[in-house]
This record gives sequence, structure tokens and C-alpha cells, in this order.
Amino acid sequence: METLGKIFGSASKVRIMRLFLFNPQLVFDLGSISKKTKTLLTTAKKEVSNLERTGLIKRKSFVKDYLTRGKLLKKRVPGWVLDEKFPFLAHLQNFLIEITGAQQAEIVHKIKKIGPIKLLVVSGVFIPEREGRVDLLIVADKVKKNTIEAIVSDIESEIGKELKYSVFETSDFMYRIGVCDKLIRDILDYPHRKMINKLELV
Repeated sequence: METLGKIFGSASKVRIMRLFLFNPQLVFDLGSISKKTKTLLTTAKKEVSNLERTGLIKRKSFVKDYLTRGKLLKKRVPGWVLDEKFPFLAHLQNFLIEITGAQQAEIVHKIKKIGPIKLLVVSGVFIPEREGRVDLLIVADKVKKNTIEAIVSDIESEIGKELKYSVFETSDFMYRIGVCDKLIRDILDYPHRKMINKLELV
């Protein structure tokens, strides 16, 4: 992320670019951009303005739900969406996808913070085959839900995409392997990388 920040101007800009590039059909308002990329609102406003001027994103208002005093209200708000006519879009997407794959060591370092990992499999967004049942498969014992959620949220803010992930206790995972559980097979039978493999799966 530090290297990309030097190339593109700031780490915040890279996070915001990824948010739009990995979610090409979605419209985001300033608050959502700030929250999803964990960027200060003032910084997000500045970078969004810069990206709009380059033509990478364009304005698009949308209706947003608000909960006020127990009532669900709808309000049209200004937002931005990826401009799919941007001339260098494919090149930029491919570049940032490749960089995301190169960040796998950094991802492993973050995931290790949840405790002793028996198995860590990356797929989906982290490899050239972008579509997959999950992006992360984690096998670890006595994992605290709020800890893993915080770590995944941090990774999501850098990558710019909501991650699909599954966490299993060792005994549950080994049982699923034994009965050829469909979810596990859908992950392990398709393109993936085992970043930690203390279970010695082949």
C-alpha cells in the first residue's frame, strides 16, 4: 500500500480507487466512501473530487434509506459511480488486481493476529480467478468473532471490496473434509492458494 501510495499520490486515493474498480455497478455517497475505506471525510471528499476530474468516476444521485426516530425514510442524495467509459479502465483494473494478489504476505500477517492458524486459503479476489465461493478460508480454534470481523474489515478497507470468508474450528473442518462437504470442496477443488497449511492438506 505504501508503494502504491507513492505512485498514485496517497494510500487513501488507492483505497477509494479500488472501492470503485471492484464494485463497478455500485453508487457510493461520501459517507459510505469514508466508512468503507476508513478514510477521513475531508480526505475522502478531496480524493473523490480528484478522481472525478480524471474521469474515473462520475456523479450519480441515488435514493438512500435513513432510520429516523424508528421510521425508515428515503432521501435522494448525491453519489458517485465508476465511469465504465474511462479509456484506461481495463488496464487500471488489471494492475490493481495484480497488486492485490501481491499483497498476500501482508494479508497473512494481518490474519495471524487472530491466533494460531491451522489453515489459511486465499481465493477469489486474491488470485486471477476473481470469482469463487469465498475469498478467505480460515481454520483456527477459539477465534473471537469480533476479532476476526475487525481484521477482515481492515483488509476490506485496503482492498476496496467486501470479502467473502469462512472460519472453522479444526474439528468441524476435518469432519467436513471427511464427508466431502460441498462448500469445502467448492473451495479446494478450484483455484486457490494455501498460505498456511499446518493440516498438511494436498
